[in-house]
Amino acid sequence: MPSLKDRLAELLIDNKVISKEELHKALKQQKEKGGSIRSILVQSGFISEKDLMSALSQGLGIPPIILSRFKLDPELLKLIPSEVVKKYQMIPVSKVGNMLTVATSDPLNVFAIDDLRSLTGFEIGTVIASQKELQDVIEQHYGEYTHDAIEELMKDIKTQDLEIIQEEEAGKEKVDSARLYKLVEEAPVVKLTNMILENGIKTRASDILIEPMEKALRIRYRVDGVLKEAESISLSMQESIVSRIKVMSELNIAERRLPQDGRFKLRLKANEVDFRVSILPSSRGEKVALRVLDKSQAMLDIEKLGFDDIEVGKFKQCASRPHGMILVCGPTGSGKTTTLYSLLKYVHTEEKNLITVEDPIEYQIEGVNQVSVRSEVGLTFASALRSILRQDPDVIMIGEIRDFDTVDIAIKSALTGHLVLSTLHTTTACGSVVRLVNMGCEPFLISASLISIVAQRLVRKICPKCREKYKPNEGLVSRLGVDVKKYKDVSFYRAKGCNECRGMGYSGRVGICEILVMTPAIRDLVLRRGRESEIKQVARREGLRTLREDGISKVAQGVTSLEEILRVTPGDE
Repeated sequence: MPSLKDRLAELLIDNKVISKEELHKALKQQKEKGGSIRSILVQSGFISEKDLMSALSQGLGIPPIILSRFKLDPELLKLIPSEVVKKYQMIPVSKVGNMLTVATSDPLNVFAIDDLRSLTGFEIGTVIASQKELQDVIEQHYGEYTHDAIEELMKDIKTQDLEIIQEEEAGKEKVDSARLYKLVEEAPVVKLTNMILENGIKTRASDILIEPMEKALRIRYRVDGVLKEAESISLSMQESIVSRIKVMSELNIAERRLPQDGRFKLRLKANEVDFRVSILPSSRGEKVALRVLDKSQAMLDIEKLGFDDIEVGKFKQCASRPHGMILVCGPTGSGKTTTLYSLLKYVHTEEKNLITVEDPIEYQIEGVNQVSVRSEVGLTFASALRSILRQDPDVIMIGEIRDFDTVDIAIKSALTGHLVLSTLHTTTACGSVVRLVNMGCEPFLISASLISIVAQRLVRKICPKCREKYKPNEGLVSRLGVDVKKYKDVSFYRAKGCNECRGMGYSGRVGICEILVMTPAIRDLVLRRGRESEIKQVARREGLRTLREDGISKVAQGVTSLEEILRVTPGDE
């Protein structure tokens, strides 16, 4: 009688899904490193999981199932203990009479099926599901932080402990700090806080918001630039969770009348993640905003930011100049700092002395001297820059230009032989020149020091697994100013939503930008205090491609959607 491994190999070879050579390589790898032959075949790229499911389904006569489209019965899930589900990667999906049907990616595992039969007392039928879908569903329904688990955690916390955190005495707030410290170290509070943080990391959130509402504590995650509400938690947990975060950030646990800022660091599965914490008193209690800086997700490489080759070439050309100033502008969360770090890494060599002044330092770069602003002791951007200039720097990176003193020193540094990189809170590249003049800078200094200004945004990428072709609405096309004739042979895609992208239709983000390079014609216009519209008109003749035009080129490549470009780009283009 052939073994289970032989049956699987026979099915795949007979269906011409893999070759005998590929099978022998997989078997050799299994012998050396262990693991299932199915996983090895998929991980080695010999077969896709979809083809594997199809071959098994046809060869064994077992129907496939797409779990993301299937609603599971909570009562049914209780028939098999979570440890058994996790061990065998089998999850119950239906029960008819004495037949319990389970979804599995390995229907040939008869030993697991026999164990389930003995454990449940039911006959066991199987349907085939993809391994990734199974893992996602098991994490959702049997993970540590399911809805039921959260409810149990909240029951473990004594209500009376929560109620004495804050008392009113003669109209003044009284806080028992010792009681707070004891409360926030209790296991349920620690687990709930960890759940919020871990979910943020797992969903690749850039921000986590913890907000007290009228009847519940709302948790929201900003994923790919869009806020998405997660499961609400009982409002009684608000004080303890906020206090726990304060303890982790080394903030004043008893102060609840004033805003506080801090940071802490966590390690999750060998990944180091920084959290920047902002706590703001509101009418319903303290609101917490956490900025998530996952270093494993950081792409500090100018080639990997998603910009087109033409823009990357302009970046490199400008950054290769020996002195001058390069500005990156855009709203909060548009990826300015990542672009600055990428430029810094591009120009970094052993022969150069690189110094940064930041508030705060987001990523540590080996070989770069990084200074953190500390306003409370008088170490501002301007004062730090004055000291940095005595340190013989070649390249200076300023986290943000906020006032005249900072921009004045930055421009003078650029004029005295330093390459200066910084950010500015403006919306367009041409508008940044006018903003510098409005800050008090002399036009002749701007003209002499500026190399280029980059305006950028981040747009969500359409999920490649579920995107669908469509003919865009004429009204949308006209609002974007798309030349239909130019793109008549281009396929337009829109977001649909699947299990892979968690129903969002988008997965990940990519940068779009406009780069204003200071040509002689533009410098002359700046000297004459030209308006933004005039600078833009000349820049377009000199080869400037606007944010919207760069975004539409991403649409033509099938990377993003017209709706996404309309959402993030200025409307006056």
